[in-house]
Amino acid sequence: MNEEFGVASAPAADELDPQAQAVVDDVSQLGIPEWSALDIDSARRIEDEVFAASDAPAVARVTDFAISGPAGEIPIRVYHPAPGEQRPVLVFFHGGLWAMGTLDSIDGVCRRLAVRAECVVVSVDYRLAPEHPFPAGLEDCVAAVEWVAEHGDSIGADSASISVAGTSAGGNLAAATCLSVREFGGPTIASQFLLYPITDLSLEHASLDENAAGPLLTRRDVAWAHETYLDSKIDRRNPFAAPLRAPSHADLPPAYVVTAGFDPLRDEGAAYATALRDAGVEAVHDHEPAMPHGFLSLTASVDAADDALDRVADAVKTGF
Repeated sequence: MNEEFGVASAPAADELDPQAQAVVDDVSQLGIPEWSALDIDSARRIEDEVFAASDAPAVARVTDFAISGPAGEIPIRVYHPAPGEQRPVLVFFHGGLWAMGTLDSIDGVCRRLAVRAECVVVSVDYRLAPEHPFPAGLEDCVAAVEWVAEHGDSIGADSASISVAGTSAGGNLAAATCLSVREFGGPTIASQFLLYPITDLSLEHASLDENAAGPLLTRRDVAWAHETYLDSKIDRRNPFAAPLRAPSHADLPPAYVVTAGFDPLRDEGAAYATALRDAGVEAVHDHEPAMPHGFLSLTASVDAADDALDRVADAVKTGF
């Protein structure tokens, strides 16, 4: 239990899901060191190679272009399952510990969500640390949501029905975007989908010790991500870097929070769902006790992951 937040750990299963274990074993056979042991260029290249989908479903229209951001162009990729129709829109922020990840590395998840949720997905290639530390990536994510609100009609998106989503560090950015809009004004965000998110920068949560060796993400990786993302240790308690530290979680969009039993980030995701509920915000906590970090990228090989992504898509499509 994290005493500061009073949240008991979400449970882990006795063992990893067998299909997930097979994927973990395959990745282990590649002999890749922990992310924190790699130089940044190698980490980015390997992350793309490992997680770029080769069997994702076709989407009727996929378009790459760039929008204007606070420090230059922001590349985005727009997935539209039914060109000619206006659909609700999900603005998606990829994971990668704020230092890795591309439009390609999250392409499979975005394609599946566009098809299953029957929505437009706008994937955002925000600036990465360490070249662009906090708050650069967040500024790009907020700018992307603002662009969709203003120009969504031009891509077949319903600008009056915008939600945000993200995996891992992208989940952090989705939560922080909602906090930013609440504090400083901006488009109405209908809901937030936080998929095994980073919500704290303290290393105080029990799951970081319980799952210190992974699989797929280690405690050292998480600590490295914190150091890479932040220019100043003061920002460890900045709510726009660590949303769990916000003085209030009231008046935020309804949230769908996904956590995994064998994930070092498990407890801070669970704590965020609890903080939202305690503040009167509707929050669904979908916990997968036998899954590792990043499991929604494993849907082609892991049945339970595919089922979990179906539930996320249903929540995007119908609300919760």
